[in-house]
Amino acid sequence: MPYRIKLNREALKETLTPLEYSVCLNHGTEAPFQNEFWNHKTEGIYHCKCCDTPLFSSETKFDSGTGWPSYFKPVSDDAVEEIEDASLGMVRTEVRCAACGSHLGHVFPDGPAPTHLRYCINSASLNFEPK
Repeated sequence: MPYRIKLNREALKETLTPLEYSVCLNHGTEAPFQNEFWNHKTEGIYHCKCCDTPLFSSETKFDSGTGWPSYFKPVSDDAVEEIEDASLGMVRTEVRCAACGSHLGHVFPDGPAPTHLRYCINSASLNFEPK
């Protein structure tokens, strides 16, 4: 399925930091416990760094102990897409922004109730809008 928003990689190269570009467009990751939102507790909404689509709410954020921001569900069922990722010698589920396809992180089946999911998301892929 084509994305609703087509990303201009050259323009993003000018506006994103090298880490943000690596994470969002080249499926990179950031260091745990050293990123902007891993221990962030302000109420609000986390948006896609590339297209500003609302993705996660502080109401579903929890401390997973992993060093990355973690959420038990996205803001809506159509905010993110999940894709099988067989890189790095393991099978995981990649999470992308459903609007533009930007890489966000991965989702794992070890989160809290009610979903028992842990959306492990890179801070570098997010902007935050306080409540």
